Amino acid sequence: MSGSGKRKRDDGEEAGMEAIVWQTPANPPEPRDYIFRNGRRYVRPYYFEFISHAKKRWAGKTIVDLFAEEFKGRSYDYYVSAVRCGRIRVDDKMVHTSYVVQSSQKISHFLHRHEPPVLAGDVLVLQNEADILTVYKPASVPVHPCGQYRKNTVVGILQAEHGLAPLYPVHRLDRLVSGLLIFAKSADKADFLRQQVEAGLLQKEYIAKVIGVFPEKEVVIDANICYNAREGRSFVEINDSCIDKAFKGKTACTKFTRINTNGKYSLVLCKPVTGRTHQIRVHLQCAGHPIANDMLYCSEYVPSRSANGVGADRAASATCKPPMSNSHKDYSFAEDSASEEFSIDPMCTNCPNLPPKGYDEDEEGIWLHCVRYSGPGWSYECPYPDWAHLC
Repeated sequence: MSGSGKRKRDDGEEAGMEAIVWQTPANPPEPRDYIFRNGRRYVRPYYFEFISHAKKRWAGKTIVDLFAEEFKGRSYDYYVSAVRCGRIRVDDKMVHTSYVVQSSQKISHFLHRHEPPVLAGDVLVLQNEADILTVYKPASVPVHPCGQYRKNTVVGILQAEHGLAPLYPVHRLDRLVSGLLIFAKSADKADFLRQQVEAGLLQKEYIAKVIGVFPEKEVVIDANICYNAREGRSFVEINDSCIDKAFKGKTACTKFTRINTNGKYSLVLCKPVTGRTHQIRVHLQCAGHPIANDMLYCSEYVPSRSANGVGADRAASATCKPPMSNSHKDYSFAEDSASEEFSIDPMCTNCPNLPPKGYDEDEEGIWLHCVRYSGPGWSYECPYPDWAHLC
């Protein structure tokens, strides 16, 4: 769903509350939107309206069942209440909880938005040229608005702290990956660079810290990759000559070279020839040397994210960490100064806490870092992170 329209909410169903003005993509992030504590960057909660048009698979479902099945981050009872009070609407009209959705109808959901926290590391501007911006992306920060993230993104932070906008990503890095990130400052420049990407003229190099002693000679993994968008993870297709079946995945190739090893871990240079989702991560798993702290591809069993309503990496991480007692964590603003307070929404399932429920505030990045990006006649490099030095 996408946000839309700057409007004031003073409908009858919000009786007893003051008129609410909510934010839209037209409202740029500002420095005062962020709060830093315990090594994390938080976003002050804000009102937002998500808008989408009903997909074919949504047609025939009741409005409550649709939300409960597609958006599992909130309870069934919450969606019943949201429909009854008009926070969820169809074609801008209030409907009954038993209303059956039809294809292409406009579906809107007005809510108090809590963004997940990210690591508090700076998005460093490495080089600012007339048509290209080169930055260092910290781990855990998404590149651009997606899912529950809007302000806690590289694009949002650069706009809030450096006034840099608009920016057009030339390539992307997974949320948990750190390193070099390049933006074009115009759509034309972005298109030109993307054409070079498609033509194979641009190359990226990564370093990864993997489990075990990686082979000394170059290893080339040439294996198709299937990405399950619903579960948020990739799988390698195994070539079995005894089975006559067509491959469904996309061709993928990665070259790996060991830099050094200490007998327990190895530092590996990774050169992706293609650019598939989670390609390096899943190819290292296929090679028998997964990234050492990559719970998604180290774990033998990962619970379904579609069943749990959280991201795939978080679902994997949750299986490898003991649960934290709520008594040791308090993310509300009860003891904060007045300048850090935010309004408590009576219907919000996350208030009075700052982060949304189901998100691990202890999450770190994985040991995968983009160190070099090069093209015809140019090259950008990024310093190695601390974890890249093996004893």
